[in-house]
Amino acid sequence: MELQDFADIEKATKRGRREFFRLGLGLLFVVCTMIYTALGVGVTGTQGIMLVVASMIGGYMAMNIGANDVANNVGPAVGSRAITMTGAIIIAAIFEVMGALIAGGDVVSTIRGGIIDQSAIASNDRFIWVMTAALLAGAMWLNFATAIGAPVSTTHSIVGAVLGAGVAAGGFGAANWQTMSGIAASWVISPVLGGAVAAGFLFWIKRSITYKPDMVAAAQKTVPILIGLMAFAFATYLILKGLNKIWKTDFLTASLIGLAIGGLTWSLMAGSIKRRAANLSNCKDSINSLFTVPLIFSAALLSFAHGANDVANAVGPLAAIADTVMHGHVSSKAGIPVWVMLVGAIGIALGLALYGPKLIRTVGSEITELDQMRAFCIAMSAAVTVIVASQLGLPVSSTHIALGGVFGVGFLREFIKTNYSQMLDEIKEHHPGDDKEAVEAFLNRFSKASIQEKQEMLEQLKAHTAQADLSKRERKQMRKVYRHELVKRSALFKIAAAWIITVPVSGLLAAMIYFLIFGIVHA
Repeated sequence: MELQDFADIEKATKRGRREFFRLGLGLLFVVCTMIYTALGVGVTGTQGIMLVVASMIGGYMAMNIGANDVANNVGPAVGSRAITMTGAIIIAAIFEVMGALIAGGDVVSTIRGGIIDQSAIASNDRFIWVMTAALLAGAMWLNFATAIGAPVSTTHSIVGAVLGAGVAAGGFGAANWQTMSGIAASWVISPVLGGAVAAGFLFWIKRSITYKPDMVAAAQKTVPILIGLMAFAFATYLILKGLNKIWKTDFLTASLIGLAIGGLTWSLMAGSIKRRAANLSNCKDSINSLFTVPLIFSAALLSFAHGANDVANAVGPLAAIADTVMHGHVSSKAGIPVWVMLVGAIGIALGLALYGPKLIRTVGSEITELDQMRAFCIAMSAAVTVIVASQLGLPVSSTHIALGGVFGVGFLREFIKTNYSQMLDEIKEHHPGDDKEAVEAFLNRFSKASIQEKQEMLEQLKAHTAQADLSKRERKQMRKVYRHELVKRSALFKIAAAWIITVPVSGLLAAMIYFLIFGIVHA
């Protein structure tokens, strides 16, 4: 064979080698988890075997969480080019592990927040089968969702799986349907709240900075306030949600500490931005650059909080199985051993590094175009919405909040651009007898005017020209002409469909796996 033939073969097999390498590393992690559980935990017999199997599935689940769920924390920062893909993966992996090991919850409910009634499960063995089936079903659904590029809620995946396996083991009476109704409500509450908060922050930025004639001067006043608010929100969020294992405090105390940190950040940023203003040009790219460093910090802090809170989604059922095996009975609360937490933390970091880029690109660039200002609004939405919802007792999903924020900023941009196109066309219609230069001169003044001046200019035009009396149907047709679609509709429908079917599909899978285990044991 010629050298060129070898080169062509090597090029053709390059992608396959990468996939084989990722699969090999993933399998190696699962095998290492199996070996440690078999030799290090010291449990033998049938239940010992089940614990080994469950630990392997828990590692597999953790990798799928890393591949799917973590993308919401770093995707907007990558999509806005505030940080590279490699940098985002490194930061997220480090802070996910830190969050899990330093501030991860040390107690998790074995029945996942009251989803099933443990008294309805006939024996310890059946309880172990329920949790094993739930782990495997949740992991399989996350794996499939990652493969098709659909970010879904890890919490909903495991909740649906526990529900399905619990109903299979104890009947419909074993399920806590009141808890499930709250989870179903979060399908709507989470994305709507996240989208509204993110759109609200973006609208504020546009009105107070980018719509001003002197954007640099406006940024000197507004950006320090925004970053100070971000520091306040994240400090409060981390104290309440990320550090509650090592330091428990109430909302008022956390808010006051967050307020102090936010005020200090505001004063420091005011001086820093004032010094940078001399080198900034009066354009959006310069203003965007002011949000780069805050976005990097937000990606790190969101990853830390995610590791502290959501690792339990990977290892909660595994912790329940380990507790049942070690103590010989089903407890209402199960402590998470360090080795179980390590399985979750390392698995999430490994899954993110091996398979995370696909979902990071989906969240960051394939739904709508993001710049640093828009990504900042999404990060703010993630922190603020979780704080507000938790204090109001509303069930929310961090995944749905983040993606709701992405859609929120996209739809706001569509609305603004559509309205602006209508205004420009209206201006042209009000100059029917003027030459082209006069119209362009008016449009130039209009584009540079402030919001209030724009409104005054439009009102003056309308006062001198009678508007046509259009029917409701004609107005609707005109709106279609001006419509700007800046959100990818296929991504919207795919993600929404995946959200809706997550709980029922994972539940059905878990029920099937439970019956399979039951059949094998009693064969």
